[in-house]
Amino acid sequence: MIRDPLLLVPGLACTAALWRDQVAALGAGRTVTVADHTRGETIADIAAAILAEAPPRFALAGLSMGGYLAFEILRRAPERVSRLALLDTQARADPPESREIRLQQIAIAEGGGFAKIAALLYPRLVAPARLDDADLAGLVRAMADATGPAAFVRQQKAILTRPDSRPSLAAVRCPTTVIVGEEDVITPVALAREMSDAIAGARLVVVPGSGHLTTLEAPDATSAALRAWLEG
Repeated sequence: MIRDPLLLVPGLACTAALWRDQVAALGAGRTVTVADHTRGETIADIAAAILAEAPPRFALAGLSMGGYLAFEILRRAPERVSRLALLDTQARADPPESREIRLQQIAIAEGGGFAKIAALLYPRLVAPARLDDADLAGLVRAMADATGPAAFVRQQKAILTRPDSRPSLAAVRCPTTVIVGEEDVITPVALAREMSDAIAGARLVVVPGSGHLTTLEAPDATSAALRAWLEG
């Protein structure tokens, strides 16, 4: 059986390490690629760059910012996307309070304080039980360091100007799974349900005990949900 390649899109200040367990779990008999989302000034620019390097047809999964890019990829080339997985993301544009947080983080990074960013992000990225997980915190910090301040600022500015994707949800026709951590405070379960309800036939998977980083906090459960999506 020919299996469509799988394209994974990371979140803000994240690298391919975000998907390390899923690449290992899902890569047998399938090409798995992690997109570079560090180039471009807007969501449209970044999505265009990803599409230029993507296979002709592929299954697409995006976490957080990766979900915002997945929506733009679908708007540009729906015929190339065979399946869609949206992890810990939302279709809405940022509310004012989220915009203010992003602007503050941009100012910190541009002012020479980028080394503080990972520590600022971490408490909201994970479930309360993982706040003292030194290994996970170290990985989040390493991904941010690898991203660097310039790319981080570009990503934040792109996110700030992204469109509201809710009007396009009803147009999604490919098999879709929405995955969210039960304790995700950045893109909570209600926002995941909003997307799954609006996409015909979409499946919602709530991952117990996980925050925003389901791929790292609950790798086995997340990989199982993605395997069911790919093979369903």
